[in-house]
Amino acid sequence: MKINLPEEIEKLKDLQAGDFVEISGTIYTARDAAHKRMNEMLDRKEDLPFEINNAGIYYVGPTPSGDNIYGSAGPTTSSRMDVYTPRLCDLGLKYIIGKGRRSDEVKEALKRNDAVYFVAAGGAGALLGSCVTKAEDVAFEDLLSESIKKLTIKDFPVFVGIDTKGRDIYED
Repeated sequence: MKINLPEEIEKLKDLQAGDFVEISGTIYTARDAAHKRMNEMLDRKEDLPFEINNAGIYYVGPTPSGDNIYGSAGPTTSSRMDVYTPRLCDLGLKYIIGKGRRSDEVKEALKRNDAVYFVAAGGAGALLGSCVTKAEDVAFEDLLSESIKKLTIKDFPVFVGIDTKGRDIYED
């Protein structure tokens, strides 16, 4: 299935764990350090550096390359962001791309908010990087590869890891 996000956000409810999806549209990058800073901003009642409602986050840091706009773009282990994810989902985050298992708290937050966790193939960073058609700096440039960027992606291949009903490919 092909889906354009966030424009076709309502289609997330139709996806089932294990479905293969090619995503086009926009997504923000954020890893550990950026999540920590966003959480601190929320604690201080500050606005996040991007509109979180109906947005997506990809847990990735680029490896510079002369061949691609973004370089190699393989996913990082998602469980490191589990402490932050429920809060972001409750604020409107709708789709996440990473790799590996998620906690029960994240699964419940995904269900509660009709959000989806997509799994990208580890070791396929060059292929995934070739799906990035544009990359823009958004925030925390001092974090270098862990800064927040807005990516435009085309036909980005993923599997539904956890669907909006909480079904999990790692357990079901």
